[in-house]
Amino acid sequence: MTSLVEVADLTVEFDGGVRAVDGLSFTLDAGRALALVGESGSGKSTVAGALLGLYRGTGARVEGTVEVGGIDVGRASAAELRALRGGVAAMVFQDPLSSLDPYIGIGDQIAEVYRIHHPASRRAAHARAVEVLDRVGIPDAARRSRSRPHEFSGGMRQRALIAMALACEPRLLIADEPTTALDVTVQAQILDLLHELRRETGMGLLLVTHDVGVAAESVDDVLVMRAGREVERGPVRDVLAAPSEPYTRTLLTAVPRLDGPLRERPRTGGEPLLEAVDLRREFGRGKARVAAVDGVSLAVRAGETLGIVGESGSGKTTLGRMLVRLLDPSGGRLRYGGTELAGLSRELQMVFQDPVASLNPRRSIGESVADPLRASGDRDESRIRSRVRGLLDRVGLDPDRYDAYPHEFSGGQRQRVGIARALAAEPKLIVCDEPVSALDVTTQAQVTALLAELQRELGLALVFIAHDLAVVRQVSDRVAVMRKGRIVEQGPVEEVYGSPRDPYTRELLAAVPSLDPVLAAERRERRQEKRQELAAA
Repeated sequence: MTSLVEVADLTVEFDGGVRAVDGLSFTLDAGRALALVGESGSGKSTVAGALLGLYRGTGARVEGTVEVGGIDVGRASAAELRALRGGVAAMVFQDPLSSLDPYIGIGDQIAEVYRIHHPASRRAAHARAVEVLDRVGIPDAARRSRSRPHEFSGGMRQRALIAMALACEPRLLIADEPTTALDVTVQAQILDLLHELRRETGMGLLLVTHDVGVAAESVDDVLVMRAGREVERGPVRDVLAAPSEPYTRTLLTAVPRLDGPLRERPRTGGEPLLEAVDLRREFGRGKARVAAVDGVSLAVRAGETLGIVGESGSGKTTLGRMLVRLLDPSGGRLRYGGTELAGLSRELQMVFQDPVASLNPRRSIGESVADPLRASGDRDESRIRSRVRGLLDRVGLDPDRYDAYPHEFSGGQRQRVGIARALAAEPKLIVCDEPVSALDVTTQAQVTALLAELQRELGLALVFIAHDLAVVRQVSDRVAVMRKGRIVEQGPVEEVYGSPRDPYTRELLAAVPSLDPVLAAERRERRQEKRQELAAA
């Protein structure tokens, strides 16, 4: 029996002799799910692109054979490639906003894809769009089909992309990091959806992910990649339970776990370094007014880490920006060192989620790190350069790359630049807003270890904002759980995680991926039963 996907000795080389994939071979049968797992730069996404012939005509050198649904991708004509893309195989990309036209309604975009592969009227194509939107769980699909992408949440946009992929009933679905930036509850919903679709349609699934926990939740087999090559392959239960290769063991060790060791709690006492009392922030006017943060009170002491968790829209980032006074509160009080905080302070700094957006692409990273020094009035360029080089070295970057630009660095390296810039002001407290959310697990571990080391050496207080509960558990002394602008629960990490009082906290913890495929399957079935009960109620 011919497999749905057959890849033999695939090599992909880009300009400059960069070999992204190096002699990779694997097969995938209909109805099965395979995860390509590895760090950023391991070649996972390049393999996914090669399955659809995306490197044809780009100058990339592609060798070996790739067959999808019986189509030889390397030798396929233009017409055969059009039939392949969307008809035989469809791809769901990591960032739905970059894959959707911001000016066109979601339903019209899906209908357009459907009409490319089927001779259907506009009305029939739109009906098909509504049908698949409903299938992926978009409520009131007929009405929401007229919505544009910006009117959807991140999870709904990802569902819309999956609906678009399903429109033509492909035999293979390629999902490239489909849950990377999503909350744990939304991530669980998307992974459950992919599982249900595979079970119902019999389609094959190729899942590209750096998150080993996501693989455990979703697939039958796993192929671990490093530097374009296969490191290890086998049934997901076997590979995760007893990995044979050191690199696979390293990946698994780096995954933060809910049952892992807690960090050693620092001894903190005395008055809080930073204290928020009944803090509030509203946006909009009149009936459209929304309270993004609604009466939050918390305290952070020198040397400790306060984790703040919650789903997107819970108010975490708004709260974090208010704590460093990048946003003015609409109400409540903010005290720093026992004194009312009226404006910006050098001693309160922030590391942002997206270092690409927070670094000027036209300025060298050294100049960006130097900004706080110049803002403080230092005009001695020799001293500034020496200080910046020391900061770059301190965060694990080569000081000689002072004049390099952000695009020349990896995601983890850019985040280190952001940390160095925050340290330049010699702060007492740093708010870290989702600092590792887009990084692979080993890079996550490196960045969190760096923050812990800096905290020990400098006595820093940290506010660590994240939607990943396992990461927060690993790095925090205390944790506050936010929902709809309010803190529903807060306390020492061992208490909140060990004996959560609020149902919302328990719901978040239940959605965290498990590295045990058997347990993951059991939890998926429980979630399915709960959804069925809610639908019947």
